[in-house]
Amino acid sequence: MKHRSVVIGVSAIQQKGNFENLDEALLLMDKAVKAALSDTGNKLVKNYINEIRIPKGYWRYRDPGKWIAKNNNFQGIPTTYITKIGVLQQNLINEACLKIENGEINASIILGGEARYKQLRSLIEKKEYLETGLDENPDFYIKAKEDLYGDEELAELGAMAVGYYAAMETAIRKNDGEKIEEHQNNIASMYEEFSKIASNNKDGWLDHPYSKEEILNTSEKNKMLAYPYNKLHCTSWNVNQSAALIICSEELANKLEIDNKKRVYPISSSENNHMVAIQQRPKLFESLGMRYAANSINKAIERLGIRLDAYDLYSCFPAAIKMFSKSLDLDTEIPKTITGSMPYAGGPLNSFVLHSTVKMIQKIRALKVSHGLVTGVSGMMTKQSFCIWGKEYQEQFIFEDVTEEAKLSENPVELSDITEGEGEIIGYTIIKGSEDAAKAVLYLDDEKKHRKVVSSKDKKFVNLLMEEEWVGKKVKFRNGQAVQWE
Repeated sequence: MKHRSVVIGVSAIQQKGNFENLDEALLLMDKAVKAALSDTGNKLVKNYINEIRIPKGYWRYRDPGKWIAKNNNFQGIPTTYITKIGVLQQNLINEACLKIENGEINASIILGGEARYKQLRSLIEKKEYLETGLDENPDFYIKAKEDLYGDEELAELGAMAVGYYAAMETAIRKNDGEKIEEHQNNIASMYEEFSKIASNNKDGWLDHPYSKEEILNTSEKNKMLAYPYNKLHCTSWNVNQSAALIICSEELANKLEIDNKKRVYPISSSENNHMVAIQQRPKLFESLGMRYAANSINKAIERLGIRLDAYDLYSCFPAAIKMFSKSLDLDTEIPKTITGSMPYAGGPLNSFVLHSTVKMIQKIRALKVSHGLVTGVSGMMTKQSFCIWGKEYQEQFIFEDVTEEAKLSENPVELSDITEGEGEIIGYTIIKGSEDAAKAVLYLDDEKKHRKVVSSKDKKFVNLLMEEEWVGKKVKFRNGQAVQWE
């Protein structure tokens, strides 16, 4: 007989202020664990924790999990996991739930945290920032098997995510049939609403909402980072934030007499772990793997006869929100976020899904939500996840990994091996370091439908790309540079 997995403790921590009043990531995560343990109503749960799972952040600690376990006097030494970027954050939750349901463990803590705001304050205040040295390795260090980037796109865009998502955004714009001005107004309006939600979120980073005009128009505080994205379209990762969840078996929850009001259940989750770099993605505006994972969730909703009444769609950039919105038949009357999104609620690297999950669980506990959906992303919209949470346990935790199905249908596009020729633009962006340093980066399909990434610093061409729709148009290239356009 399957065991039931249930969340019994959650916490979300954030800090603002001067350097001396801020914690490093290790202490933030420790505080989140303490708060989650307290939230259960019975701190004896710490004696039953079998594992600690942590997505790797900017920090350099080898294994915060064992330090936290020792610092909180856990009984025994939990198995520790660290997962790098390229591994879905939802995967940590799913693996813990599956182990509990199969009777392999009693309880798991999933937590994450970032202290980039403290690092930023150290530069502003000219203070030395030192992390606690942790030399002990985790029991399991898990990283993605495939590369996040193609060689050509990495050379042009570097490792910062904004350029990749911006290129996808132009492909989505073209596929949706939106005019440039219409598209810019639409995403600004969407983010205006998100910023209002974030300003009312006690755990959100934003102090005040932004107007549509503030988001739409460039300014000293809202510079264009990668066309068509300004700073206020992009995730905010200079935060001090941490979140933790405690998941255990229902048997343990009963043994510890955890209040039923605290209990929230994972209902259904799906993952796509098929990893294709954007440079080789068949279509920049969609992911077949996402579609399959969404279909899995749709089937679960139909089978169980439930209705979703809250969403928190992964929101690092507008492209992510749009792709998730299209993958499911969402109620347009329901906001796409309960947190307020990563640009405004805060986007700690590689752990935001924990924050959105904590917020969803809090809403369900407060009876403001019956069934809520949380989605997640890893890498450059590379892998995707969905998870439904609810107050009542169903017949079992429904989990599906659609990776193999995605592999069979989403084959990477061949790379172009020609140095000179003509290609059709399938997506593009402009990196705006400064007016004089603006560079267009173009994803092309050559005459054989093989993929090429080229660039241009020609000011006239760069301006044309921002004034007119160029997805679908052709350019000639030579040695990685666009040299002639229509």
